Amino acid sequence: MYKAIKLLPLSIFFLIVITYSQYLVAEDSLVVSNYKLDSGDSIRISIFGEDDMLLETKLDDSSLITYPYIEQPIKVRGMSVKQLEEFLLERLKPDVFLNPSIQISVIEYRPFFINGQVSSPGGYPFQPGLNVSKAITLAGGLTERASESSIYVVRATDKSESKIKVKLNDKVFPGDVLSIEESFF
Repeated sequence: MYKAIKLLPLSIFFLIVITYSQYLVAEDSLVVSNYKLDSGDSIRISIFGEDDMLLETKLDDSSLITYPYIEQPIKVRGMSVKQLEEFLLERLKPDVFLNPSIQISVIEYRPFFINGQVSSPGGYPFQPGLNVSKAITLAGGLTERASESSIYVVRATDKSESKIKVKLNDKVFPGDVLSIEESFF
């Protein structure tokens, strides 16, 4: 009886940890599934069983790609992977392929940028699950003059380019620009 009571809080703790971990994975999956393609992304398009239909490309500033059997270049900027898949399926089925199994993946996301009071400002490869604290670590950490309470981001998806104050555990997305300001004391 004593052992069962002692283990109960531990089992609840693990249940909470596992549930939270699943939430984080689900949240990252949602971000990735809703991700909009743009210049700097590297993508891979393939059709199962059709080796000659493989395309691996890094999107340039125009975000245009050409794909076999599709006459016009495709502007993929702003499309999700799912939208691009549906677009290709519409154009390839049934005239070119009877029932194509198209797979599209992002091989490499466009970088995020960090400037201001970090040891090595610049652009860094994005990785799913990235937050402000991890981004600062990638940039060599904060300088002695950095203010942990004055960290801002300009989201790549924000057309107005507004600076938003963020905390260390806030998410960073591809194309974001982080600015770490100087402390004044």
